Amino acid sequence: MRAFVLGLAALAVFFAPASLAQDVYDAPLTEKWAPSEWGADDKAGAVNRTTPAMVLKAVGLVKRGKVATLGKVYAQDAPAFGTRGWRLTIPGLPTGGPFGGQKLVYNDEFVSTELGQIGTQFDGPGHIGIKTSKGHYFYNGRFLEDANIGTYGLGPLGVEHVAQKGFVCRGVLLDAVALRGGTLPVPKKAGRDDPGIVTDDDVKAMVKRQGIAPIGEGDCVFLYTGHGDLWHPKDWDTFDAAEKKRRVAAFNAGQPGFGLSACEYMASRKIILTGADSWGTEAAGPGFAGERQHPFECHIQLQTRRGIWNIENLDLSQLVADKAYEFLFVWSPLKMKGATGSPGNPVALY
Repeated sequence: MRAFVLGLAALAVFFAPASLAQDVYDAPLTEKWAPSEWGADDKAGAVNRTTPAMVLKAVGLVKRGKVATLGKVYAQDAPAFGTRGWRLTIPGLPTGGPFGGQKLVYNDEFVSTELGQIGTQFDGPGHIGIKTSKGHYFYNGRFLEDANIGTYGLGPLGVEHVAQKGFVCRGVLLDAVALRGGTLPVPKKAGRDDPGIVTDDDVKAMVKRQGIAPIGEGDCVFLYTGHGDLWHPKDWDTFDAAEKKRRVAAFNAGQPGFGLSACEYMASRKIILTGADSWGTEAAGPGFAGERQHPFECHIQLQTRRGIWNIENLDLSQLVADKAYEFLFVWSPLKMKGATGSPGNPVALY
């Protein structure tokens, strides 16, 4: 837990406002990350790769007639990153009524949460950016300082632009637990040789071991590390408060996951989405470092630079049990105008 707290401090500095930190990172400007390959007006990112032919090919992966929902339960006692939280109340019990001769009553709920960034969560265009000398840079050359972006909505960075497209793709499950022979540990150090970091060579090895076609254009790729089993929907409500607290601390103390080389490799294969059973998909050891000593490099290189989005805290257990390594993946973010991301319950069909 101490490492997690220290990591939060490092992350706070990394994303600090100009008044607190004067350092900047200008690679997005000098390397010309914008405009994207879909043009200066694009707001959706890599999901633009999806074609009718890709959709029809993905539909052909449904062989057994089985369905797995991949979302986890949204609940107050579920693990959450940093200070995020979920609060749901039903005011009134019943909230309204009775009405009419049949005395109808109804219930509504009130939810207070970081709706786009809690539980099973989708990272949209407005979630991850970089502080540059010209302002806070986000996907396709947009800045938080732009006139059409503000506290009440991110305008061209809003998740609704991705939601308009949605995801219908070939889903690829990479079973790192089977590859390693057990649950991956939280990385202890940066570098390719840490067992908690999944490299490009590991990705290729899993594809070969699982006997599936290589990762290709338009694919959505999901990583099973075993770390998410600390918060498994089947067991969670059987634990007492002390056990839940222990598991929350272990879950949040870091995570195994993709290293930068794996993310760069998948980007070269022109995928459109990553995901995992963990809270951030990529490896996060001390200071949130992965293969190198920088926090959340995959988030930056895939999302901010390339518009390859990410979905976290997935329940991949049924797919793992059925060895369903290829499947039709169907899901869309909610059309929440100006939001950073979205909750949801993706579906795998195979």
